[in-house]
Amino acid sequence: MARVRVLPETARVPGRHETEAALDLAHRMPRLVLEARRVAANLSHGMHGRRRAGIGETFWQFRPFVTGEAAQRIDWRRSGRDDRLYVREREWEAAQNIWFWIDRSASMAFVSDLARAAKAERAIVLGLALADAFVEGGERAGLLGLMPPRATARIAEAMAEALVMDRSSLDDDLPPRAPIPTMDEAILIGDFLSPPAEIATAVEAISSRGCRGHLVMIADPVEETFPFEGQAVLHDLEDGISLRIGDAASWGEAYRERMKLHRGNLEDLARRRGWTFTVHRTDRPASEAALRLITLVAASRGAGGGRR
Repeated sequence: MARVRVLPETARVPGRHETEAALDLAHRMPRLVLEARRVAANLSHGMHGRRRAGIGETFWQFRPFVTGEAAQRIDWRRSGRDDRLYVREREWEAAQNIWFWIDRSASMAFVSDLARAAKAERAIVLGLALADAFVEGGERAGLLGLMPPRATARIAEAMAEALVMDRSSLDDDLPPRAPIPTMDEAILIGDFLSPPAEIATAVEAISSRGCRGHLVMIADPVEETFPFEGQAVLHDLEDGISLRIGDAASWGEAYRERMKLHRGNLEDLARRRGWTFTVHRTDRPASEAALRLITLVAASRGAGGGRR
């Protein structure tokens, strides 16, 4: 997929240095952290599916005794009220590690008049809001390649600082290809306009140990519809390559078909790995995507609860 910005033929083409300046989020980060906290505060987070049998102190449920289990597990008081033997189960209380990756490459600087925010800003707000909500729910959140998972009340600030300090990955379209443990979870947030084969290689490396994960594609509304007409210039924000076209409208159908095919490939990739795939448009509230991701995480843990 081309990571393009479409401009009228008479418009000035943005240089790479301007793109880098747009991606310098340091002075905007305090505002993004506050926005992320507002989004997190509005989420009905609860336990997001973490309740299940395991190691802990909190009573969860009684269940029938199974032949072969150790007799000391029997709850004799509960069993005395019935003609069956029962075991007292405790709730799993081990914190889970959730690894985030947030795309800050040049294409994420794109923002149209129809959007509420640039893709990079929305990705950061969404990632920090989710991290804040998950930590509030008893989990640990970290950044792939930048910060190990933590359970601090100031997780949004910690992640924001790590992002601001990191300059080495501003040109990276895809997350580091480092596997994470089976019981951990990955949330990858970006525009994912790289070739599907490259995306697949990165996802397969991260999930090689069997971890669960979620792909979140951030899209400007203009990237959905390609509503351009007349003379235009297509400019690749990553490589600085430009292409002048005579009739932008004639490209629209082919563009939309290619985008549909690209997303179909990503959906297939996620399905093969047992992951989920979400498209979030920047003209929609960040809270919509955040709530959907929390629901998906809960569902994936419910489906894989026996793995703990």
